[in-house]
Amino acid sequence: MRGLSSGGGGAYIAGMSRQPGNDVPPDALDAIEDDETVDALDTSPEIDFDLDAGAGAIQAGTAVIRRFWTTLPSSPGVYRMFDAKGDVLYVGKAKNLKNRVGSYARGQAHTNRIARMIAETASMEFVTTATETEALLLEANLIKQLKPRFNVLMRDDKSLPYILLTADSDAPQLVKHRGARRRAGHYYGPFASVWAVNRTVNALQRAFLLRSCSDSYFENRSRPCLLYQIKRCSGPCTNEISVEDYAGLAAEARGFLSGKSNAIKERMAAEMQAASDAWEFEKAARYRDRIAALAAIQGVQGVNTQGIEEADVFALDEQAGQFCIEVFFFRNWQNWGNRAYFPKADRSMTPDEVLASFLAQFYDDKPAPRLVLVSHEIEDAELLAAALSTKSENRVEIHCPKRAERKNLVEYAARNAREALARRLADTASQGKLLAALGTSFNLAAAPRRIEVYDNSHIMGTNAVGAMIVAGPTGFMKTHYRTFTIKSEEVKPGDDYGMMREVLQRRFARLVKEHPRTKAEAGVAAAAGGPSEPEPAPDPNDTEAFPAWPDLVLIDGGRGQLEAARKALDEVGVTDVPLVGIAKGRDRDAGRETFFVPGQAPFRLPPRDPTLYFVQRLRDEAHRFAIGAHRAKRKREMVKNPLDEIPGIGPTRKRALLHHFGTVKAIERAALEDLARTPGVNAATARAVYDFFHADA
Repeated sequence: MRGLSSGGGGAYIAGMSRQPGNDVPPDALDAIEDDETVDALDTSPEIDFDLDAGAGAIQAGTAVIRRFWTTLPSSPGVYRMFDAKGDVLYVGKAKNLKNRVGSYARGQAHTNRIARMIAETASMEFVTTATETEALLLEANLIKQLKPRFNVLMRDDKSLPYILLTADSDAPQLVKHRGARRRAGHYYGPFASVWAVNRTVNALQRAFLLRSCSDSYFENRSRPCLLYQIKRCSGPCTNEISVEDYAGLAAEARGFLSGKSNAIKERMAAEMQAASDAWEFEKAARYRDRIAALAAIQGVQGVNTQGIEEADVFALDEQAGQFCIEVFFFRNWQNWGNRAYFPKADRSMTPDEVLASFLAQFYDDKPAPRLVLVSHEIEDAELLAAALSTKSENRVEIHCPKRAERKNLVEYAARNAREALARRLADTASQGKLLAALGTSFNLAAAPRRIEVYDNSHIMGTNAVGAMIVAGPTGFMKTHYRTFTIKSEEVKPGDDYGMMREVLQRRFARLVKEHPRTKAEAGVAAAAGGPSEPEPAPDPNDTEAFPAWPDLVLIDGGRGQLEAARKALDEVGVTDVPLVGIAKGRDRDAGRETFFVPGQAPFRLPPRDPTLYFVQRLRDEAHRFAIGAHRAKRKREMVKNPLDEIPGIGPTRKRALLHHFGTVKAIERAALEDLARTPGVNAATARAVYDFFHADA
């Protein structure tokens, strides 16, 4: 075991690897003086725990914690607990590291969850911080990264979308944005869904005529695009509008998104009336359409507020040991949508503990609004508010309202949380029945926990992609979806069998490398730089764990695709994964599907069998995902500019060539002398362009 060591950065390190945990230990000992804590630890009797882990394991874990405790400082910080494999069990913060870690070794008032965590602890690691606020922020960041088993886990931590109005050019761009805020501009949000952002951006385009195209597309235009023709853009790319007038449109958009919507609508209405009085009816119609677009944005807001300009509302509901947190986003007196989250937490945790941990993780990668309304009182609300304030440009208040409009908003969110959790529980129950029936229909040993469905998509062999969708006990697991670009030169265009073989070879070869199950697979994985020992089989009683290997593989196709899939798995040494081919009925009629299983005669399911409907949903989802991936790839290929592939040709020279010749085709047909006469293009550039298009001449 490694001892404690300190560095200039204030870090205390001991132990080994990474992963996360769940329960927050009590703060009762934070106020105890160091000398009192030492005496208490030295004289405390051994505790008899009545737990599955066994008293011996708990005593061993307690001994490990005691060894680390003896050299800990009394400063704020974050601690991590590791098991014997080096996986992180738990991440916690402390106002006083020595007192907090000492609480684990005292054996007082431990819940079963904490006792299990202590029993599995083989090592610890510590990081000191200057303040408890810094410790709280670091704890939330580490939990999201490491996903410890004993911590509250947010699970669905996908970043929320924003609307960005850029400020790095004379023609600001109005776009959807996700991720880090590296680009200069004004950010508005968050929105609950991409659909809400797209709807709002489209309406803002009609109202303010701002461009949404990329900078490269904008800089290379020689004439206005279709959006200008259909009155969705004012055409700044070709100077159809002056810089000053376009800046005025951008200012109006900023004002509308900042809450000055009524003032802007009133000004537009006055200008529409003035244009009508002057008999400029086309101009008046344009203002009418812009006002209608703004009204459309405000008309779909759902719940609006009168006294709250900016707030996030969190409401938690618990049923059957599961938690649901409903979040409503209010900005500029408008409701910008709501979203339900289902965090993973031990059922012994109280709602306020779950909500506090969730809030810290939720705002780890995004700024908090001025007001955060919660359904339950949070013990460290002031500390959490101070931590969020350090990451925001304004002071953050966390409040559990008791009356008036704020209380009504929380109750409304709580009702939505209750309904969302009830729907999830009902869906999970019905999904479990369908999985059990599917296992019975295909003679599986048990109900499958992970189903993978494969399909291909292409047009005459071009832009070919393979797609994999995944379904489990909670429905479609979209975070596990994968696409495969067909790369093999041996696969001829339109060879569906070859495509399926390549997709499954790549998929299962990677599985063997990353998650070997047997000694033979571990040997193959070790040779490829993967684990040298097989992974233990997942616990069938652990309903939260999702296996890496599929229990059933469905192939969209008949006997030919199934045989290609079987050969692909044989080549990578996988022979124990159940394969089923789904052949469409005559005229592709739904309900007449024929199923092919290796070693069995083809069969059908009854036309009204719920299992058949379930399989159809799986197949249709794979088909949808494959077609979507194919269309996205084809779109990228269609808009690709050949000039981008020429070394040394930047935006300025591309713009000069396009302005001079009009199209890429004209540039391709141009003689070397004509290219050299282009304003802004020197002889070397002209030669590079000419050689690129005439390399095979």
